[in-house]
Amino acid sequence: MVERTRRFAVLAGLVAAAFLGFLGLGSPALAVQPLVEKLVLSDTIQPVTAGQLDRAIARANADGAQALLVELDTPGGLLDSTRGMVGAILGSRVPVIVYVSPAGARAGSAGFFLLESADVAAMDPGTNAGAAHPVIEFGGQPDATMTQKIENDAEAFLRSYVTKRGRNAEAAEAAVHSSHSYTAQEALDQHLIDLTATSDAELLAALDGRTITRMDGAKLVLHLAGARIEVLKPSLRDELLGWLVNPNIALLLLVGGALLIYLEFNAPGTIVPGALGTLMVLLAIFGLNLLPIRYTAVMLLVAALGLLVLEAKFGGHGALAAAGIVCLAFGALTLVAAPVPEMEVAPAVAIGLSVGFGLITVFMARLVVRAQRMKSRLGVDGLVGRSAKAMEPLALEGHVLVEGEIWQAVASEAVEKGAPLRVVGHEQYLLHVTPAEPPRHPESQA
Repeated sequence: MVERTRRFAVLAGLVAAAFLGFLGLGSPALAVQPLVEKLVLSDTIQPVTAGQLDRAIARANADGAQALLVELDTPGGLLDSTRGMVGAILGSRVPVIVYVSPAGARAGSAGFFLLESADVAAMDPGTNAGAAHPVIEFGGQPDATMTQKIENDAEAFLRSYVTKRGRNAEAAEAAVHSSHSYTAQEALDQHLIDLTATSDAELLAALDGRTITRMDGAKLVLHLAGARIEVLKPSLRDELLGWLVNPNIALLLLVGGALLIYLEFNAPGTIVPGALGTLMVLLAIFGLNLLPIRYTAVMLLVAALGLLVLEAKFGGHGALAAAGIVCLAFGALTLVAAPVPEMEVAPAVAIGLSVGFGLITVFMARLVVRAQRMKSRLGVDGLVGRSAKAMEPLALEGHVLVEGEIWQAVASEAVEKGAPLRVVGHEQYLLHVTPAEPPRHPESQA
C-alpha cells in the first residue's frame, strides 16, 4: 500500500511538472523573455542628447531591462554634456552597452569618452573611434598653460573609469593628447573595446552568458539570449529641441524674426508679423542658449544692425551698409564656439543671411525715413506746390481753382482771369499764390 502511494505521488509530481512546463512556469529562463531597450544617438553631443540618454537610462531602470543598448554615431560635441552623459552611464543600475554602428559610423571626440565609459564597448567592423583631443575656444591665441590644464583634466577624466573597466588606459590617453583614432579591429587589438559585431542580434548573442564588472566592482552575468529589443523613439520634445539646437536653424529663426518685428513697427496694428516674429526670436534664443556662444560675435551683430540703420538714415554711399554686412557675416560665422564643425554655422548660411538681411534692412529703413521726412499730403498742406488757375481777375485777393476745388486765395500781385498760378503757402484756409513762371523758349534767351 505504501509503495503504491509513493508511486502515485511520483506520477502526480511528473504530471504537475509537465503541466507547469507547458505553461512556461517551470522554467524561468523560458518564462520571461529578456528585454533590451535601445537608444539611437546619431547627433552631436550637447544638452539635448544628454537629456535623451538620462531619460533612456531612467526608463531602462524602471522597466527592469537586462541592458540598455546605445547605438552611437557622433562626430563629438560639448565636453560639459559629455561629462554628464558619462556620469549617467557609470551610475546606471542597468548595464549600458555602447555600440558604434552602423558601418561608416564613428565615435569621434566626445563619443570616444562615451564608448569607453560603457559596461560593454562594441563596434561594427566598418566604424572608427578616437580623435578625442579637447578643442579649446578662447577667441584668440590659446594660453599654453590653460591648454595643458584642459588636456590633463580630460586625460585624467578618461583614465578614471577606463582602468576600472579593465581597458587599455595608455591607448585611450593617446586618443586625447595625440588625437589618435582607431578602427574597430585596432580598438579591439588595443583592448579599448570588448568585441565587434555586425548587427544587434549578433552582439547580444555574443554577450549572452558573459560576466562583466560594474563600476563598484560587482560581477554581473548577462542573460541576453533571445532578448527582445525595444527601440526608444524620441519624443516630440526631443525632436523639437534637436531641431532648435542646430545653429543654422537658430540663426534663420533669429534673422527672420527680427525682420518680422521690424515690419510690425513700421506697420503697427498688423499683429501677425509681430507675434510670429517674437515667437521666432524667442525660439532662436532658446536654441542658442543650449550652445556655447561667443559674446564678441553678439557685439558684432549689434554693431552690424547699428551700421545698417545709420546707412538708411544718413546715407553713406553704401560704405556703412557694406561695413554692416561684413560685421553681420563675421558675427554669424563666429557666433558658436563649436568644438566640431557640425556645430558651427555653415558659411553659406551666414553669408547668404548677412547679405540678404543687410539689403532688406537698408531698403526698409530708407522707406521709413523717407516717409517720416515727407510732408503731409492731407488737407491744405497737400496743396502747397500745386498748380492753380485764377477764376476771376485777382486784385490781390479772389478765388482760384486747385485740383478741381475752389479756394479763396491772395496773390502776390494782380493777375487776370485764367492766369496760371502756383500755390506757395497758406494761412489756415487762405491760399497764397504767385504767377506761375511761363516756359522759357530758346529764342528768348540772350
